[in-house]
Amino acid sequence: MQGMCGRMLLTTPINEIERLFGVPERPNLMPRWNVAPTQDIPVIRREEDGRHLAMVRWGLVPPWADDPAIGSRMINARGESVADKPAFRGAFRKRRCLIPLDGFYEWISVGEGAKPRKQGHVIRRRDRGLFALAGLWERWQKGAPPLETATVVTTAANATLSFLHDRMPVVLDPANWDAWLDPATPLPVVEGLIRSAPEEWLDVVPVGPTVNNVRNDDCSCLDPPQETVAAKAKGKRGDDQPSLF
Repeated sequence: MQGMCGRMLLTTPINEIERLFGVPERPNLMPRWNVAPTQDIPVIRREEDGRHLAMVRWGLVPPWADDPAIGSRMINARGESVADKPAFRGAFRKRRCLIPLDGFYEWISVGEGAKPRKQGHVIRRRDRGLFALAGLWERWQKGAPPLETATVVTTAANATLSFLHDRMPVVLDPANWDAWLDPATPLPVVEGLIRSAPEEWLDVVPVGPTVNNVRNDDCSCLDPPQETVAAKAKGKRGDDQPSLF
């Protein structure tokens, strides 16, 4: 796996996705707090009559692959090499897509000793709005029915996210969605869209251990760490105030 995007969050209702991206499809999208690789995700892609939404598997399977299991290792694609890598170059030229989401997760190791624990963080827009990552999609024809898959394009992390990882997904400005989707856009222009998001777009919030297990998929994935809850409770009780007696 290359890059840093390994879990996603998408709870925005389909009517808002339809409105923001201008797609006619209205699939029964259930709120998802912990979307994992190899699961289905919505993507927005351009067809002859405009934008459309499709459900595809997260983890790109190249057309030449013999086994679709290869997709589990291709959930991210390094933006610096997508134009040349055999697994991605065809999709980069002709099958670019938008991946709508409310946020994504990343982990760091904390604590000392032989068993440091994983501390999860959720990365979202500061206004908590829906946004779109740069993606690529493919159609694998060796199975029946054909399998459609996608990957997230990544780039160098900005200063906001750099303490988590040296990579981040490419977050596209809505003004550039059409250019990314249009296969007629000159490739130098497309390559210029592969860049770090401005630091003020996103924020990072620590979350509790619920999200660490992919089987957990509800709003508790966004619960704060227990130490944060305990600290707030202590403050409310006044335990941190000097005694009057």
